[in-house]
Formats: sequence, C-alpha cells, structure tokens
Amino acid sequence: MTLTEETTTQSLRQIGALVRDARRHHGLTQQQLGERLGTSQSAIARIEQGNQNLTLELLGRLSAALDSELITVGRSGPTHLRVSGGTPLSGSVTVKSSKNAAVALLCAALLNRGRTTLRNVSRIVEVDRILDVLTSIGVSATWDATGRDLTLVVPEQLDLSAIDADAARRTRSIIMFLGPLLHRAEDFRLPYAGGCDLGTRTVEPHMIALRPFGLEVEAHAGEYRATVAPPVARDRTIVLTERGDTVTENALLAAARHDGTTTIRNASPNYMVQDLCLYLELLGVRIEGFGTTTLVVTGKPVLDADVDYPLSEDPVEAMSLLTAGIVTSSELTVRRAPIEFLEIELAILAEMGLQFDLSPEYPADNGRTRLVDITLHPSQLRAPIDKVHPMPFPGLNIDNLPFFAVIAATATGSTLIHDWVYDNRAIHLSDLTRLGADVRLLDPHRVLVEGPTRWSAAEIVCPPALRPAVCILLAMLAAKGDSVLRNVDIIARGYEQLYERLVEMGARIEVFHD
Repeated sequence: MTLTEETTTQSLRQIGALVRDARRHHGLTQQQLGERLGTSQSAIARIEQGNQNLTLELLGRLSAALDSELITVGRSGPTHLRVSGGTPLSGSVTVKSSKNAAVALLCAALLNRGRTTLRNVSRIVEVDRILDVLTSIGVSATWDATGRDLTLVVPEQLDLSAIDADAARRTRSIIMFLGPLLHRAEDFRLPYAGGCDLGTRTVEPHMIALRPFGLEVEAHAGEYRATVAPPVARDRTIVLTERGDTVTENALLAAARHDGTTTIRNASPNYMVQDLCLYLELLGVRIEGFGTTTLVVTGKPVLDADVDYPLSEDPVEAMSLLTAGIVTSSELTVRRAPIEFLEIELAILAEMGLQFDLSPEYPADNGRTRLVDITLHPSQLRAPIDKVHPMPFPGLNIDNLPFFAVIAATATGSTLIHDWVYDNRAIHLSDLTRLGADVRLLDPHRVLVEGPTRWSAAEIVCPPALRPAVCILLAMLAAKGDSVLRNVDIIARGYEQLYERLVEMGARIEVFHD
C-alpha cells in the first residue's frame, strides 16, 4: 500500500467513526440513517467501518442528515468549547468501558495467534493511535457493524520496519509493546513514548521487569533499540521497584509466553491489570493471585485461541461523571460504576459530607468486576481533615486525584492535594484560579484549595494533560455565565463523546472551531 493509500484509508476510518458517533448521539440506527440518505443499512455500515469511498456530495448529505458539525469539508484547526454554566444536571449516565484496559488488551493481542475479539471498546483517540500502530505493522483490525466490537488478527510475521512512528510517539502506551515483541524478534526498534505533558517519567521500572526475560534496551536518536537474548532461568521471581500499572502489565505480557513460572511481586492489582489477567486466562495462561500484589504466572510458549472478551467499565470516567454532578449540585445517577475501584474515593467524599445512594451490586459483562449505580444528592461539603493523596490500588486512584481539587473548591475549608506521582500535574490545577477558585501552588506536587468557591466564567486554554483539562471543563459547568475552553482535543484521548453526554444531562456546551 502506498503512503497516499494509507492516508486515505486512515481518513475514511476517522470519518466513519465520526459518522457512527453522530448517528448514535441522535439515537438513529444504521437502517434509519440509510433511509434518510436514500441508501441501505449495509452502505452505512461500510461508511462507519471506513470501507466506503466518500464524495463531497455524500459528505454534505451526511452532515445534513445528522445535523452535525463533526462532518464538514475543509475545516481544520483545534476544537473549542463554549460552556454556559451554573445549571444543575439531571437524569442518569452510563459509564463507558475502560480506556486503559482497552490499550493493554490491544497490546496483549500481539501474543495471540488466534482471533481476539474485544467487546464494547471505547472509541477514543488513544485507542485509535494504538490501532494505527498495530495496523501499520500488519495486524488486521475490524470493527463490527455497531462500531463497538473490535476483532484483531495478528500475522505470523510483523513488519516492524513499517511502524507508524508518528502515532507511536504520541502515546506512552507504546512501551507496552516491549513485553509481547520480545517473544517475536531478537532485535527491534520502537519510537520514544509520548502522551500527556506530566513531567519526566523514567522507563527503568519496565527494564527491571523485562531484563529477566532477556530484554535489553538502549535509547538512540528518538527510538528504543531492543535486543533479546534467551532467558537463563525457567522459573524466576521479579520484584517490581514501582507498583505501576503499565510496568505490571509489561511483566505479565512477557511472562504469558515464557515457558516456565514467573512470580511478580509488588504487582499492581488495579482495574486494567485485572482485565489483562482475565484476557490472558482465556488464552490459556494460568495466573494465581488475581487481584493481589503477588502474581504467579505459568506461561505457554504458544498462545493460539479464538477469544471474546468484554471490557470492564472505567472507574476514572465514573469519577469524572460523579465530579460533574457534585460541582453542579445535581441529583444525578451514574450507572455501571466499578465500585471496587471507587471505594476509597467514595469514603473520602462521604467524610466531606456528600450524600449518595448505592444500588445492590451486580456483575459486569466479564463476570468478575463488581458494578453499582450511584445516585448523587445535592450536598453541602466540608474540607476533609487529612490531605488527599493517591496510592497504588486499593488506594485512591492516581488518575482520580485531580478531580478532588475541583470538588474541594466547592467545600468549606482548606484541602491539601498532594500529587506525589507526577512532576508537574499539580501546576495545571492552578488554572482553576481563572474560574474563581482559591488554589495555591505550594510546590510542583502540592496545592492548597480554599473553599467554597464562587465560580465565575473565563476563557482558558486547555492544559496539555488529560485529567486537569477535564477538571477545568467540569468547573466551567459550575460557573455562571459563558466560559470558553480552547484546544480541547486532548480530552478525546480518554473520553468518548463526553460533551454530548453532558449535554444529554442538561449541560449547555457548544463545540466550535476558529
């Protein structure tokens, strides 16, 4: 395939995703949209899968049929939001599947000689970037007609020389290719990992996890150069120096095809790691210690199975939606929330005075994750006595910490937020001062929040970090008047149709472009 053909294919796939999302937002089936356009359901399915050539005339008809600014001809430049705040939300919203689990399982599919079907995959930029990398090296990736289920087939030989370096450099998740690829090549290269601007993060913990499998990595001119030697020991114990999620996942990916037993100590038992374990078990890998910090993995040199796996719900998105309801003093129900990964957050919120009800627990589609529906009630919040800080699971989720800055701004009293993990994410939270919050940066890791806040509208450029960007958007929902949040494309990295779903609950958000 030529470069022009690859670019056209990628553009058709992106347009197809936009068509699908806009159709769903309007509550239309493929058949109904086909009737509006005077075409068939199968034609709509081909468009949404990126398998249909599109004329300018057809693009115009799609735009009209969907009444959507998402599909226009000739528009370029960043996306901005105009938020008319100060209005409570209402109704209910359902949590989407996990972004981080999706990324891990896309990388894990490289281990499988059989067919991998992932159910209920969120259509977000981070997933698209990993898919761009996978398809560039020869992996077949096919969405079903609904655009929710993804089937992956990995060829016998991967063409690593053709890797989409641009997509790879725009996601830190590319580092999770190391674990699967060390089983497939004696030497290979990967572009440097990228992602959010959260400060320097070393990859040394990954090397500590993967060296026992024979992997050595050197950094040269913007890429990782990896060589693989046969591992010496059949059975080994790996002690992770950092209980990181991606580090644990990389160790699991390496151990899955190792012919022997690998004991991983100080492992993360977080939600995306649990999804990965459940998927690997379907492939025939035996894993003891599920949900604990010690995993004993009995691998198989060949993994060849046709498997279907439904992704679990995303606790960070659940926390985002809960925060939207809290800061707007709303009566709101967040459905299908993975309670096991929100218990600490809810305990802190209860201490702060939040009133909420939990439904009886019920299982997720994977049969293991525990879900509840959480109904919020408008509450007068007070600052917690202790500082709010993250810890590895089962502590407060590192990605959920920024939301407590917004929540603390609505509470009476002083709250200390300690973000010890990232070098400069706390700095981005100081942008809340533009909306009237009293957020004082004590150092690159700590902010002191004084509340309650009388929110006011403002125009802000989105910070280059996903969760702080969402925090500012949620604060704008609470601020009376019209706010503008510019350059919001980073939010699409981790959220699917967030603006549309907030609008369905009563938020007033307009998407516009310069």
